[in-house]
Amino acid sequence: MSFVDEPVDGIAILLWAADPDTPQRLATPFFHAAAAAAMEIPVEIYFTARSVQLLAPGVAAQLRASERHDKTVLESMREAVSQGVLFYACSDALDAHGLELTALIPECHGRGGAVQFMARAADRRWRTLVF
Repeated sequence: MSFVDEPVDGIAILLWAADPDTPQRLATPFFHAAAAAAMEIPVEIYFTARSVQLLAPGVAAQLRASERHDKTVLESMREAVSQGVLFYACSDALDAHGLELTALIPECHGRGGAVQFMARAADRRWRTLVF
């Protein structure tokens, strides 16, 4: 069953304003990513700026979008990954926050930043979202 009339090659999501200091913004990107992946659309999430801190062990596990939200941000992230979503960490953001790629949560698939995201944005077969 197809959910769209004109299938796309994928959706690239840039996390920019979604950071640990604003947990109320953190569930939505992963919910949308999981939904698209469940529709069999490849999804890539690019963690940039302060959002890269969500990939550090222990950070997302302590956050909830609200007091009424029963899942942690890490659980929302893992749901997206379980649907096939790929997580990429911006090299410059890692450096800016003193993080090493090898020390990130296992759900991170590697480095990916401005060049990779802009390549997706320039590709007519891909759609992009920014949170």
